[in-house]
Amino acid sequence: MSPVATDATLQDRAQRFMPGGVSSPVRAFRAVGGEPLVIDRGEGCHLITTDGRRLLDFVCSWGPLALGHAHPEVVAAVTDAAARGTSYGATCGAEVDLAELICGMYPGLEQVRFVSSGTEATMSALRLARGATGRDVVVKFAGCYHGHVDQLLVAAGSGLATFGTPDSAGVPEAFASLTRVLPLDDEAAAEELFRAEGDRIAAVIIEPVPANNGLLPQRPEFLRCLRRLTATHGALLIFDEVISGFRLAPGGAAEHYGIEPDLACFGKVIGGGLPVGAFGGDAELMAHLAPLGDVYQAGTLSGNPLAMAAGLTTLRILQREEAWHRLEHLGSHLEARFAAAIRDESLTLVRMGSLFWLSLQLGEPPRRPSLIDAEAAERYGPLFHALLDAGIYLAPSSYEVGFLSLAHQESDIDRLVDALAAALPTAAERTERSR
Repeated sequence: MSPVATDATLQDRAQRFMPGGVSSPVRAFRAVGGEPLVIDRGEGCHLITTDGRRLLDFVCSWGPLALGHAHPEVVAAVTDAAARGTSYGATCGAEVDLAELICGMYPGLEQVRFVSSGTEATMSALRLARGATGRDVVVKFAGCYHGHVDQLLVAAGSGLATFGTPDSAGVPEAFASLTRVLPLDDEAAAEELFRAEGDRIAAVIIEPVPANNGLLPQRPEFLRCLRRLTATHGALLIFDEVISGFRLAPGGAAEHYGIEPDLACFGKVIGGGLPVGAFGGDAELMAHLAPLGDVYQAGTLSGNPLAMAAGLTTLRILQREEAWHRLEHLGSHLEARFAAAIRDESLTLVRMGSLFWLSLQLGEPPRRPSLIDAEAAERYGPLFHALLDAGIYLAPSSYEVGFLSLAHQESDIDRLVDALAAALPTAAERTERSR
């Protein structure tokens, strides 16, 4: 019988055959130090590593698992779908059902096009926006991540509105030059840019709940300003709801804020843990896509029957269980327990629904990445490892958010807060020793 693989032996092999030993950079633990996890399986709100460690999981695969790991109904739906074929390269019934369900839940949505990832969704939405408007310039916001799309992998400069500069090798300057980067939470900067270039802007894309550079809740007034400016100047407003969609509310951030974008991008929850993405808008706008229009977009695995079955089952369960009330209750419980137990003024809990983030600095939670304390990452690493030693898994980066699921109970949240309170002094000592 072959020996059971361990985290260490699998990590050694991963380093040999995969760049950095991972398929996505944050998994490598470079931001927190130490050896990355290798997972054997997930059960409810727990992960079990190949070394047999059982971890209380607040990463939830970075958001898709609103029901928790291996929900029996989702597993049954995927198993049944797989028994009938893993890919058709043609439309399937679950695809039509999921499209109809998404359009019925999200404000203003009439049609969706399925893809295989959130990156594909934002990339395709931008192409559609440029094709529909006949314009080339795209506006994004510093601190909002929209996948590894060439035109969106740009960093902000010091001005109110900057020309994009590539944030990754391999991205041509010409691509980035068509991107403008604005600061979040700044109506004046947005108005100034539209006065200068409003007739060249195809679209403004934003995470309405920025959750990839900390959790940076935006004022409704700021989002309404973007809605007004895009409508006035003939540009499209794109909400990237890959994380917030169907998690913050049945209709995502659009429902939460009462603002309808022209296009919305989805991922995470609508795949129920399988690879999927989607983008959508009204029927007139979506008619610019091939085969009806001249904006080309395609994908062999788009609408994959396994992903459609998992996503459809997940959304139906969320509706049936009125899950958003439960998730909000769990989030409120986390907030209340945190306020009662954590006395460290340099640690703040930022929360929206089932999303939460530990802000490691004094004062009000930031709304822009430029206001995040640069030393927060240094303090987070020891805290992360102290919690991991206690059997609790948070994201291996100080800039990533945590997620709650229906599989979590109040007792799990109590355990998180108690472990956090106990870990703070130890983490502070580790930080001091490392200096």
